[in-house]
Amino acid sequence: MDVAATLRRAGFVPVVVIERVEHAVPLAKALVDGGLPVIEITLRTPAALDAMKAILREVPGAIAGVGTALSEDDLARAESAGARFAFSPGFTPAMLQAAGRGRMPFIPGVATPAEAMQARAEGFRVLKFFPSEQNGGIPALNALHGPLPDLLFCPTGGITEANWKDYRAQPNVVAVGASWMTPPAEMAAGKWDAIRDRARKIRGLLG
Repeated sequence: MDVAATLRRAGFVPVVVIERVEHAVPLAKALVDGGLPVIEITLRTPAALDAMKAILREVPGAIAGVGTALSEDDLARAESAGARFAFSPGFTPAMLQAAGRGRMPFIPGVATPAEAMQARAEGFRVLKFFPSEQNGGIPALNALHGPLPDLLFCPTGGITEANWKDYRAQPNVVAVGASWMTPPAEMAAGKWDAIRDRARKIRGLLG
C-alpha cells in the first residue's frame, strides 16, 4: 500500500478506542458510509486487534490499521492480524528496523527535528507529528517544512473541530488524525448515525 497516497486521499483519520468487539463493525460501517475509510484503532484495549480483524473481514472499503504501537512485538502482532498500517506515538531504533523488515506501512511518531531526521535516515518519509498542539502545532510544522521539505506529516494530539482544517491546509500535512469523531458515549449508546453524519460533514469539508 502506498501509505502517502492512501492518507492523502483520506485526508482525515479517525482515531478510535474500541472497548467491545461488537462495536467494531457498526462503527466502521458508519465511518466508511460517511466517507472516512481509513481508521486507526489504538492498541489501548484487549479488544483492539480482534476489532480490527472484524472490520477488515466484514466492512468492504474499510482500511483499518493500528495506533499506539509501542514495540516491535506490537508491530509483529498488528501485521500478523492483517493491519493495513501502524502508527506510533514515537519510535525506537529497533522499531524502525523491524518495520523496515516487514511489509506493513509504519508511520513513526516524531516531536522534534532530530527525531524527524533520524526517521528520515531510516527511509521513512511519512511521519506522525505527536502530540501536535503541545509541540508547537502549525508553526512547528511550518518550521520543519523548510529544512525537511520531502517529509509528510499526519499530526495528532490536540486536533479539534476548530483547528483541523487549518492543519490540513499545510503543505507538508498529508492527513490529520483525531479522536473526537467517535465519542465513547455515542459508541456505548450505539449512535452510529450520529458518527456517520459527523463523518459526512468532514468529508464534505475535505472536498
